[in-house]
Amino acid sequence: MEIKKYAVAGTTESSDIMIVVEPSNNNEVAITLDSSVEKQYGDRIEEVIIATLKNLGITSAKVSAVDKGALDCTIEARTVTAIHRAAENDDYNWKEMDTWNV
Repeated sequence: MEIKKYAVAGTTESSDIMIVVEPSNNNEVAITLDSSVEKQYGDRIEEVIIATLKNLGITSAKVSAVDKGALDCTIEARTVTAIHRAAENDDYNWKEMDTWNV
């Protein structure tokens, strides 16, 4: 999947995460994280985002995340949604996603 445009998923409400995705000119994945629980869970949040991007075949993107204590499943869901919006892709492969176990 190729990132074609800027896209957002999620909110900055408690227990949610806002994921912003945009194209990258550097042919790499760059993640910026702002989290109220970054000291405790920052590494895990980035790990879930990276694993989700990898599962979707994303090798080039700028990802910004503003986290307010989201669970892993919410982080994954918001990342998937933002990527599909940014790639202008409405074809979700639910069975494949169910096997990821991020």
